[in-house]
Amino acid sequence: MKNILILGSTGSIGTQALEIIRNNKDKFRACGLSCRSRLADLIGQIREFEPDAVCVGSAEDAETIRKEFPKLNIYYGDEGLVEIAKMDCDIVLNSLMGISGLAPTYEAISLGRDIALANKETLVAGGKLVTDRCREKGVRLLPVDSEHSAIFQCLEGNGGSACGRAYADPDTSSPYRPIRRILLTASGGPFRGRSYESMKGVTVEQALNHPKWNMGSKITIDSATMMNKGLEVIEAKWLFDVPADKIDIHVHPQSIVHSMVEFMDGSVIAQMGLPDMKIPIGLALNYPDRLWLLSEFSGSDKDRSSDGSLDFFTEGASLTFEQPDRKVFKCIDLAYRSLAEGGNAPAVMNGANEELVAMFLAGKIAFLDIPETIEKVLDRMDIHEAKSVEDILATDKEARKMAVELLGK
Repeated sequence: MKNILILGSTGSIGTQALEIIRNNKDKFRACGLSCRSRLADLIGQIREFEPDAVCVGSAEDAETIRKEFPKLNIYYGDEGLVEIAKMDCDIVLNSLMGISGLAPTYEAISLGRDIALANKETLVAGGKLVTDRCREKGVRLLPVDSEHSAIFQCLEGNGGSACGRAYADPDTSSPYRPIRRILLTASGGPFRGRSYESMKGVTVEQALNHPKWNMGSKITIDSATMMNKGLEVIEAKWLFDVPADKIDIHVHPQSIVHSMVEFMDGSVIAQMGLPDMKIPIGLALNYPDRLWLLSEFSGSDKDRSSDGSLDFFTEGASLTFEQPDRKVFKCIDLAYRSLAEGGNAPAVMNGANEELVAMFLAGKIAFLDIPETIEKVLDRMDIHEAKSVEDILATDKEARKMAVELLGK
């Protein structure tokens, strides 16, 4: 029985993880839960899963929970996330949104907890700090993003253990020497094929209309700007110990191939499936074994697509790939630039992006203000080595402030 702490239990990843736990009660227990604001959803989860501890967004919310569940250990705020991350568990699923995921992840790693990571910003902002700590503590860092889970699966058994074991072996300095390149796939988002000029007046509603995935608002806007793919390039660099020039983005609008790895002998291995986040979540939680997520197939005349299987005669009949238009989706090059500059530059880019996406969602700025202002912030900010979580968080705060000031908001 694995005890699982879920940070961000009321979001898309968290609720799907709880569905997996619900269907596999002999394997998993949700020992801790957290949410920022969806208190009613959390209360329902507490009643069903009976965790030992929870974390909520505010002191007022904590008091509300305490009145209904007086025996429950209750934490709140960003400090509460760090405290609940200290609880005894087998694995922490971090599905928080934004930089708030960094400090609790680092704390859990420091205590030797394995991490199932769905929070990109932890590695984007704190990549070296976090992965060094994983190696020091012998911790598994298991990817939950569909693309990084795909790469993880392609690498298993192919010239080096995947990151789940690599970080548990401090003597493994570069486990992926057979890799020629990583082919990171992208749906292209809602504005695939558009010109830069045509996106000047796009609305929040248009940007949130993702063609394939149902995600939270922040990550959906990142998909529209393709910053999401830039963040994933940085994440892949740290997860798989490969340089940026070995990570290529391929736009794949069908979202069937979740990513690929090309090896030194010319072989390319892909991981495919219908868009379903329960696959990478289940693999991370149950690693190294897979879970039964589909019903067993029986009978050659059965409609395979009806049970959630990938049917190559329908969904998989036509798979296409395109180069991303980096002149239109400028956030891609901003991500590569920040990775090349190193130090706290990715944290600068990430902090500015988070603030600007929030402003766009609130109707305060235009869509193209996002890439244009990130570039200005990178031009102006002091870039230096990130030596601690506190340093990264200070960088994040300064980048957000500069982004707001540059737009005069």
